[in-house]
Amino acid sequence: MDLNFKNMKASWTFVMAMLLMVVMASCGGEEKAGTETMLSGGSSKTWKAEKETTATGEKDKLTDAEEDETMQFYSDGRFAMGGGGSLQTGTWAYDQAGKRLSLTFQDQANAEVFQVEKLTEKEMTLVAGDGSKMELKAE
Repeated sequence: MDLNFKNMKASWTFVMAMLLMVVMASCGGEEKAGTETMLSGGSSKTWKAEKETTATGEKDKLTDAEEDETMQFYSDGRFAMGGGGSLQTGTWAYDQAGKRLSLTFQDQANAEVFQVEKLTEKEMTLVAGDGSKMELKAE
């Protein structure tokens, strides 16, 4: 009986150890919505749209003008978006805990707010209020 109890205890310990490893592995991994520094770099960082999808998940082809546009985020909270001879500027704020990026264009009272689905040093995925997504790459 004593041997049976020891085997059962060893099996239980093994199962619990494996469960702990599974939980730790699933909780680890890459942080998808990174820090402000990932967004703006040390002083500034330029981003360019790579892919866009509709709210239903269908691929939405970028226009030539959209492919030429860049967004530059400055570490002091300003941004500039331009391409094709146009330039728009404003301020940005990033709520890391809420994973939200707010862009307030110059001369506009209301901010455009995007959910940040992914933010790394080289990639960013923004989700608009209507559910459409834009994937950007750092240049």
